[in-house]
Amino acid sequence: MAEQEGHISIPFTHTCDQFTTFFYDGRVYLSDTSYPIGQCCVNIVNMDEEVLDEIDRCVEEFIPAAQALLSKKTNSAVAFAQKKLNAVWDIIFAMPVYRDLNMDLELSYHLLERLYEQKEKWAQVQDIHSEGHEIYERMIDNLAHFADRVRALRLQLRIMTEKYFEPLERRNSAAYGTAYSAFYADMLRAGALFFGEDFDQKFSVEIDFVPMTQKENESEFFVAEKTTFNYLHDFLRTELYRGLAIGNAPRQCHNCGKYFLLTAGYNTCYCGNIAPGETERTCRKVGAHRKEAQGKANRSPARVEYDRTYNRLKQRKVRGKIGVDEWNAAVAQATQVLEQAERGELTDDEMRERFREF
Repeated sequence: MAEQEGHISIPFTHTCDQFTTFFYDGRVYLSDTSYPIGQCCVNIVNMDEEVLDEIDRCVEEFIPAAQALLSKKTNSAVAFAQKKLNAVWDIIFAMPVYRDLNMDLELSYHLLERLYEQKEKWAQVQDIHSEGHEIYERMIDNLAHFADRVRALRLQLRIMTEKYFEPLERRNSAAYGTAYSAFYADMLRAGALFFGEDFDQKFSVEIDFVPMTQKENESEFFVAEKTTFNYLHDFLRTELYRGLAIGNAPRQCHNCGKYFLLTAGYNTCYCGNIAPGETERTCRKVGAHRKEAQGKANRSPARVEYDRTYNRLKQRKVRGKIGVDEWNAAVAQATQVLEQAERGELTDDEMRERFREF
């Protein structure tokens, strides 16, 4: 078979109730942006609760307009309902995950208007026995429960992080697996006791395996998992559990209280953001100064990567693969990366990429 050349384009459309992500090599791809698996959950749990409260408020104003539209059947009623729906989209599409997707804004912001213009489809919406009416009611119901589903996910993540992950002495996939086993057993008992039902973590998604190329080198292909979700909370649960499977997990910073993603088996309790009340020092830097001696178990991710890089360069020098001048220059550059990371100028992801270059 002749080798194919060029970039493979995979067509798909993002809407609130159906969007596509790609998982590959420890990362999740959202349109043109990618994150370490688990970072989207961290972004959601750090989101201000007022965002969800505002979604609830706007949805409460939209639902009566959407229901009235079924009987009023006028252009003004359609325009009013669309305006109320657009207020909901304004908030949802600015949230983590959605803001990184190439949303079909034209469709979303004119959804009801286009539906009303198509007389046959609009007639189905008004027929309570039709599939069109069922879809219309399901859209309303999904928006009505949108914020509460995100709240439930945020609560679950906080419970898992604080009660089951925080006591762990090791931070790797095996340790997270053991902790999740305890969490799962507790939730099964709680579900049976309080709700009379099992703790259910299964849901439906559409999975396809597709060839993709890196932006940096479009001549090299890899197999990625293309996953289509119907609900944001289903994507977040998938990302959370896939993160745990490879050793990534959220953790609450012991200094600022924000959540951050602990990756690659690191075991630090401080995030890399600028510490409260500081202009340059990060929570990790502040935390280090609070300890008289920072033991090996408390090394920051940047220090761990620096030590690995230093040892790798040292072995090259010992084996004669690099000279003394090259060694000194490389160590100096690695030290600069370490200092940048400790000052909060690099994310953990960017820091690792920089160290891999040595």
